[in-house]
Amino acid sequence: MKSEWNTKYEETEIKITNSWISGEKLYINNELQDEQLNFITPSNMTGNLVNKQGEKLSIKANISGFFTVSCRLFIDNKKVELKQTR
Repeated sequence: MKSEWNTKYEETEIKITNSWISGEKLYINNELQDEQLNFITPSNMTGNLVNKQGEKLSIKANISGFFTVSCRLFIDNKKVELKQTR
């Protein structure tokens, strides 16, 4: 089963995917920032983006659940809403 979440932050596209086969992946503008292959414990992925002011912001994403999978995203320690597309 594959799950996918997307959001846009300023001009940056963020995508997070989860699959039993390929694990969890965090993409920023279609570039892979982090990946995890753990299937039992919650995953924690990190990355960076540059905002409109040229500041480097940290990104944290985590996926948890077994039968129902959920994903949370934080940019600069603030929660950002995601849309599950798959």
